[in-house]
Amino acid sequence: MTDPNRDNSPDQLSIIVHSGFFDEIHYALVMASAARAVGRKVTLFFTMKGCLALTKPGPDNVPGWAQLPLGTGTETALEREARFQQSGLGTFAELLEACQQLGVKFMVCELGLAAENLTADDLADDITIITGGVVTFINDASKTGAMLFI
Repeated sequence: MTDPNRDNSPDQLSIIVHSGFFDEIHYALVMASAARAVGRKVTLFFTMKGCLALTKPGPDNVPGWAQLPLGTGTETALEREARFQQSGLGTFAELLEACQQLGVKFMVCELGLAAENLTADDLADDITIITGGVVTFINDASKTGAMLFI
């Protein structure tokens, strides 16, 4: 069955990931993977604290995103991740992988990196990440697309 509203829906989803909270970035990945799964182009633009989600694992091999605080509750990111996995929900790691496999574009803001005292060398090696600025992100967006701020 075809969706009668499909012609009126945005052709691209551009998400600004400003938040540094695990649960909010997790949901940005949910939206990105879902939009890509139904054929929309998607760009995730990480800036400020959001950049921390894409950093390399530390010496303990714990991913950068696992260090993120939650916006609500008392769980750690790894405890929430384990609960999601036990409940059959998409985990942060699974959604990150799905976004990559589906062709979601990952961009990281140069200003955001600098604000967090990070460089491109601090970013995960297993994700294709474009480093750019706001102009790069805006030029990537579609005039008939949707832009979200998380």
